[in-house]
Amino acid sequence: MSVFARVADLGSFTAAAKELRISPTMIGKHIRFLEDRLGSQLINRSTRRQGLTELGRNYLDHCKHLLVEAEAGDALVEEALSAPRGRL
Repeated sequence: MSVFARVADLGSFTAAAKELRISPTMIGKHIRFLEDRLGSQLINRSTRRQGLTELGRNYLDHCKHLLVEAEAGDALVEEALSAPRGRL
């Protein structure tokens, strides 16, 4: 979902690949896996342009919400682990 969200926000596989430090081919594999898992196309692709399908736009809204919640959970754990624990 995070790869899909970055592609949607940045508007291209290449831009998302640069930001995520993976190849555009891997970006494509992530997107195809997600679309196959969902059984629907999320991004309309051509040689010159790409854009979200209607379902892709709706799915993106939910992805963003879930990713924010996941980041909050990660931050909670990081904070708990960084605080001193145990007896001195």
